Amino acid sequence: MDRNIALIAEYWGVGFFIFAVIALCMFMLGASMLLGGRSQGRSKTIPFEGGILGAGSARQPFSIKFYLVAMLFVIFDIEAVFLFAWAISVREVGWTGFVGASIFILILLAGLVYDSRVGALDWAPAGRGGK
Repeated sequence: MDRNIALIAEYWGVGFFIFAVIALCMFMLGASMLLGGRSQGRSKTIPFEGGILGAGSARQPFSIKFYLVAMLFVIFDIEAVFLFAWAISVREVGWTGFVGASIFILILLAGLVYDSRVGALDWAPAGRGGK
């Protein structure tokens, strides 16, 4: 019996936290139902974004460059995460870690140079910018 009491005493904080989160969610849902506006009208059904009424369809095809830029962002964002982890543990990994991080940076730099050469980083159309 003492073991069960000790187990309850050890995990009461977690149970209280879960209860508090559920109670807060229920409170916010209930308060929004009670206090939320219920007006109807023609303007309420129109999509409104940033103060500008929408023009055209939301199903317009995007240029592949948007996806390419997104992929490059993810790649170089992951690079930053790896380098941050290396910077935190730089004293523990020593020169071996420094050489490994340098090789990692050089490989990513080669990829960036390649992307620049094939035009993946050219954001503007070819006829703009006085070129």
